[in-house]
Amino acid sequence: MDYFYVCPGHLKDRGFCSPIVDEAEAAAKKKKEEMEREIELITKEYEEKMKKKKAKDKKSKEKEDEKKKEEDEAKEAEKEKNDKIKAITSKEQAPAVDDIPRIYALHK
Repeated sequence: MDYFYVCPGHLKDRGFCSPIVDEAEAAAKKKKEEMEREIELITKEYEEKMKKKKAKDKKSKEKEDEKKKEEDEAKEAEKEKNDKIKAITSKEQAPAVDDIPRIYALHK
């Protein structure tokens, strides 16, 4: 097995070489994408909760105690969002994966 440097143009040429796909890298990339989707869903959920609370504030302006409670609830919701995101990201920190494969097989 020999190692040598090749320009990116040759790596994209299907007649010169073909990539050897590593299944572990593909699985790690897929898992990372799923984690990003979950984080996005949690963020959207949090934003919807905040919109509902703001709409509720506009409809009923009552005592300052209620405002304090709502602020505490907002802080709790934000903390909950951050905790969920941390839990998802701390499950497994995937190493940085490049978009292009690193191992190729030359065509003869």
